[in-house]
Amino acid sequence: MLLPDNPPRFLGSELPLTAPDDALFHVIPVPYEAGVSYGRGTAKGPAAILEASGQLEVWDGESVPADLGIYTTPAVDCTGQAQVVLRNIAHSVRNSLDQGGLPILLGGEHTVTYGALLALKERYGTFGLIQIDAHADLRDVYDNTPWSHACVMRRAVQDLGLPLVQFGVRAMCLEEVKARCDLNVIAYDAIALMRQKQTKQPLPADFPDRLYITFDVDGLDPGIMPATGTPVPGGLDWYSALELIEASARGRRIIGLDVVELAPIPGLHAPDFVAARLVYALMGILQRGLKGAIGDPLLPIPPKRIG
Repeated sequence: MLLPDNPPRFLGSELPLTAPDDALFHVIPVPYEAGVSYGRGTAKGPAAILEASGQLEVWDGESVPADLGIYTTPAVDCTGQAQVVLRNIAHSVRNSLDQGGLPILLGGEHTVTYGALLALKERYGTFGLIQIDAHADLRDVYDNTPWSHACVMRRAVQDLGLPLVQFGVRAMCLEEVKARCDLNVIAYDAIALMRQKQTKQPLPADFPDRLYITFDVDGLDPGIMPATGTPVPGGLDWYSALELIEASARGRRIIGLDVVELAPIPGLHAPDFVAARLVYALMGILQRGLKGAIGDPLLPIPPKRIG
């Protein structure tokens, strides 16, 4: 009989306690929820993912991402105004980077991404941003705040100057359509992906070598992921979504990622497990991309940690 993992850790039922400087993957729970457009519950998403991760197998079907070490940090303090929370997130990400870790945020609403981007921009300068999402999140202001989850990509591109590629979008307003043009956002919307499957390298040759992946779970079809605030029909299927990430990362280096907007449904644990499996699948993509890359200056960790 397994004893409860307290405090909860990602894959805590399978893995021993790991010191932060012995782990590549630093899982950072960020239970932030200030404003939502429709359904509520994203503040409970990180805890649900951690709990569901206890049911994962360490073999992901292709490799064992856990071989690189997984450390779960204390949850970020999400009390206070948005800008205070974003500073707290950035502080936690900086700590992970200083310990040689690669930050993996568990949201919380999509706003949390911006805190990670602040810290990574300080550390790496400009890098590329890959977004899987049902929504463009390119509004300048929503619900009277520029820090809404509906504005996070606008802040990333307009304020931080990060190039952005979007996959799976199928709901956006006219303001966002215009913003895409004005801000040179590259987009492969859900309907275009359905009509012509994208399997080759979808990024332009001059896109940055370093990438941050932000995965809003509503990018998946509601048939796979109903537990999110604003589910939109016509989303990505499981394998297509992962294939897009793999294709984008090919020849590049992932420096951080997040999985956000899970809003658990009481009594329905399948979506929580999907989100946990997604986090681990992204770790696997990153792990397999590191093979043969020992000594590569783009690695975010010392080469000695790669098994």
